[in-house]
Amino acid sequence: MRKLTIDLGNVAHNLSSMRKHIGPKVKVMGVVKADAYGHGMLQVARKIEAEGVDYIGVADMSEAQTLRAAGIKTPILAWLHDPEDDFVSAIKHDIDVAVSSQEQLLRVTKAAELAGKPCQIHIKVDTGLSRNGVTIDELEELLIQTKEAVANGLVQTIGIFSHLSSTGAEEDLSQIERFELALAMASKAGISFELRHLTASDGTLSYPQAHYDMVRLGIALYGLSPFSDNRAQEFGLKPVMLAEAKVVQTKRVQAGEGVSYGYLYRTPKETTLALVPVGYAEGLPRNASGKAEVSINGKLYKIHSRIAMDQFVVDVGDASVSPGDTVIIFGEGGPSADDLATAAETINYEIVTRIGSRFNREYIG
Repeated sequence: MRKLTIDLGNVAHNLSSMRKHIGPKVKVMGVVKADAYGHGMLQVARKIEAEGVDYIGVADMSEAQTLRAAGIKTPILAWLHDPEDDFVSAIKHDIDVAVSSQEQLLRVTKAAELAGKPCQIHIKVDTGLSRNGVTIDELEELLIQTKEAVANGLVQTIGIFSHLSSTGAEEDLSQIERFELALAMASKAGISFELRHLTASDGTLSYPQAHYDMVRLGIALYGLSPFSDNRAQEFGLKPVMLAEAKVVQTKRVQAGEGVSYGYLYRTPKETTLALVPVGYAEGLPRNASGKAEVSINGKLYKIHSRIAMDQFVVDVGDASVSPGDTVIIFGEGGPSADDLATAAETINYEIVTRIGSRFNREYIG
């Protein structure tokens, strides 16, 4: 009843397109956190590894361990840690660890002693996003402790990085200045890094001066624009995800019939209603009711009725629509993830990451 088609060929295309924006000297980290933004972490990781991506980024250690268990050999960085994460296992599996505080560095050094080998770390600096990362005020002390850990053979300083808030050009440029200050502090402390990285997809397209040694590509890999005012095609990107379902029932009803919960919609005339087995349990936002559109047989229809947990109803008028006909929720040939995001007053990131498990997945390319 429900089908999700993931075009891995388009992932490769998007990686290639973004490399043209970046240039040959800058490395690329492909971000596959959150099940590759809903696209399938293992499948995407294998594809970008085959395409020669330099690094793979994940949020947490369990994602990194899953990739290693699946045979992924590319360097992996994990940056969001449970206070009880086992860094010994991370070290043994050659997983780079982001260090955002003195407490995390202490845990890393203890793990290195137990593992009998140094931990590869990337120092995360908070330049103004105010999430994880060491503040500029606390960075000097962390650098001192890091230098001591390097001298003791407990850590290797692979990278130093931060993350832009994407609030606006003024704020982003201010963060770039703070990152430059952090780099100067590290240099003064006598610590060198192989990789300096700051920008994700949006910053990579906006601030070429901030590419440094590596950029991190997330949403762009999946063929979606990181900007609400731009479409992905403007950057040479192709959407990777196609969400479809089948019409499971049609019925002819009279004028004035209420449709779905709360009668958000009443039929204005005699018409045909088509039932589609996708709801908010599949990731179709309930607040897109009355605004989102879907495509059936090449024609767009608004979801006038309230979106329920498992289904929604479309008024198709007198069109020839039958059970078994394909409904494009979003993707090639129908509305885009951006269109659905606009209807739901959210962003395309949320649309693709919240896709439910009841969709049958097919990987092509």
